[in-house]
Amino acid sequence: QACTYPCQCPSQPLQCPAGTSHVLDACGCCKVCARQLGELCSLQKPCDHHKGLYCDFSKIHRGSGICLAHEGATCDLLGKIYHNGESFQPTCKLQCICMDGAIGCIPLCSDDLRLPSPECPNPRRVKFRNKCCEEWICEEGSEENRFETAMAVFREDPAHKPELNNLQENCLVQTTEWSACSKSCGMGISARVTNDNPQCHLEKETRLCMVRPCDFPMEKTKKGKKCVRTPKPRQSLHFEFSGCTSTRSYRPKFCGSCTDGRCCTPYVTSTVEVEFRCPEGDFFQRKMMFIKMCSCHYDCPRDNDIFLATYHRRMIGDHV
Repeated sequence: QACTYPCQCPSQPLQCPAGTSHVLDACGCCKVCARQLGELCSLQKPCDHHKGLYCDFSKIHRGSGICLAHEGATCDLLGKIYHNGESFQPTCKLQCICMDGAIGCIPLCSDDLRLPSPECPNPRRVKFRNKCCEEWICEEGSEENRFETAMAVFREDPAHKPELNNLQENCLVQTTEWSACSKSCGMGISARVTNDNPQCHLEKETRLCMVRPCDFPMEKTKKGKKCVRTPKPRQSLHFEFSGCTSTRSYRPKFCGSCTDGRCCTPYVTSTVEVEFRCPEGDFFQRKMMFIKMCSCHYDCPRDNDIFLATYHRRMIGDHV
């Protein structure tokens, strides 16, 4: 079909199945749900290029094609072989895809964290019959326990008891320190729990973090020193996250290396909003950790994998 300008796109938000990309049509006008491996495709219904798929018009006529994957390695999961570009659900809680020998999955169930609050003092996740995902329920505790929970989160004012309809005014803000970055190199995630929100709910908050790029060249240590703590890249760089690139360049500090068996991790950090631009033209913002100072120590992650380590170090503060 011929393109018409100005673009006229549906006003309703696009609803696509989990794990399906939003891509622009051939006119560069409207976002559509990308076609998956083996599905019919056309210029107005493009294949999911994020997964290495392309529209092959040689097998089907009348302007339609079929989505095929570029040659790539297959994936083996529990003895079952999946082709490059193939989507599958190993369990009802995961939607996965094979991408050139590597398997990537997104959760279909929410992993939100719910901690006690005045209106829900005893939250509990429950598995219901015929439902895959667990759901939160609020168990009613005694009135005494309810006030103990409330007093842990709210200021104690002898003039009046905390009113549940005036949450923000009485909220005593509590925020944990940021956790260590989930990756020792490359882009990872750091998390904390805070109730600094209008509902005064304790919620999990995340930010992007990069201790060092995986291909970062390590500087030579100065004479008499055994560690390079906070080297800077020689040139400014753009951050990349989920195929999108930061709109401005940065020259951040990273954590260096040691020659005596110690490892170097962030010690003092700040959090900054970074704007990313995606190939399809979308913009979004994410909080990101910026290192101010690193420390060298022997409490190192084993096998260079922070998830396998007995890794309990935390950063001492967040200076925004």
